[in-house]
Amino acid sequence: MSAHHVLASAVLALLMPASLLVGSQASLAESETDPLTETGAGTGAVSETAPNLSTSTDGTQVVRLQALPQVVQQGGRVASPDAAQAAITATVKPVAVGRQISLQVQRGLVWDWVDTVRQDAEGRVEFAAPAASDGQSLTYRVKAVHDQGLKTITSNPVSTARWLTPTWTDEFSGDALSPKWHHRGQNFEPQSLRTCSKGDPSAVEVAGGAARLSVVKDLSRTDKCRATVRGDFVGTYAYRLNGHIGTEGAFSFRYGVAAARIKFHRQRGQHGGFWMQPVGGMFPGGAGHEIDVIEYFGDRHPLGGLATFVHRYQGTRMVKTGARVARGRSFLRSRRDGWSKNYHVFSVQWTPEMLIFRIDGKETYRIRGGISSAPQYPILSLLASDYEFPQMKDRQLPQHMYVDWIRVWETGS
Repeated sequence: MSAHHVLASAVLALLMPASLLVGSQASLAESETDPLTETGAGTGAVSETAPNLSTSTDGTQVVRLQALPQVVQQGGRVASPDAAQAAITATVKPVAVGRQISLQVQRGLVWDWVDTVRQDAEGRVEFAAPAASDGQSLTYRVKAVHDQGLKTITSNPVSTARWLTPTWTDEFSGDALSPKWHHRGQNFEPQSLRTCSKGDPSAVEVAGGAARLSVVKDLSRTDKCRATVRGDFVGTYAYRLNGHIGTEGAFSFRYGVAAARIKFHRQRGQHGGFWMQPVGGMFPGGAGHEIDVIEYFGDRHPLGGLATFVHRYQGTRMVKTGARVARGRSFLRSRRDGWSKNYHVFSVQWTPEMLIFRIDGKETYRIRGGISSAPQYPILSLLASDYEFPQMKDRQLPQHMYVDWIRVWETGS
């Protein structure tokens, strides 16, 4: 990715820890309208054409319920994206921390219980549930029990119908990339802090239902590269080749949800990424930004390894908004889980007003205002940047990142 990834001087004053941002912005205000959805208000009546977003009120409380695509699928092996679960999120206000809120699914004229979750400090609850049954969409609602003087309230329903057919998907079947992908960065790019590494097709393999992106030694070079960090010499290392692919010129979209199921590399010394860049590139005054849905810097990174950023021009200056993912381990299923041990789904919900980032359907971060309005195309990469070389010896190569599937559900504006 660009050299601006490591230039601290480019970071906006708006940058704050994800935990603080979630505390201040994690729930949409009740009066807001999500541009990707329809809204309604009422008392939980069943509708044959339920939208994927509903807002309900009893005059004192407000319940906002949203059905999202199938972006929940943790596991150690490749799996069909059709088997992933949908994310169902609800916000109930006023907030009563610890209040029990149950998810229910409609079965004919009956509402069956699915799961119960306790409300967090932001008023939010997050569920994972099937998106379909026998190929048909499902309708959900939530019920918040009476608590701390608040009466029981039942939400209006929402449906998963909108998300059953993605705009674009790739499950990496067969033994080669689909024609929509092309190899990126096949030249050394000092301006992007990759003096000693470059993209190469030999660092990408498709097999077993997944794309494997690697960092490997460049066996065509017998000499060593003199690596520098901020102008200081840090050592000599073997030249490295990166797995770096994107769909520029073949597929792009504008607004919606993009998700990829990824198992990351183990070692520091490179960073894996699922990100997007605007069609036509980035330039001062342009409408497009770089959106880093997720980056991972290795299992032993002192700050947990996961990060989310947006790079954009403010006037003639490149700025960066985002943060390391706070409390990253809280998004893992168990102590035995890990970002390099199992697959997890990383997604972004992109609207004209905001970006909402999630891991297996659970929100990690959101950014409001100054959002890209240009079509964006997906990129997958495992990159060794110059500043990372001292973190890993040549003998620890190769390193691998696996992508099981990638999907986009476009919504338009």
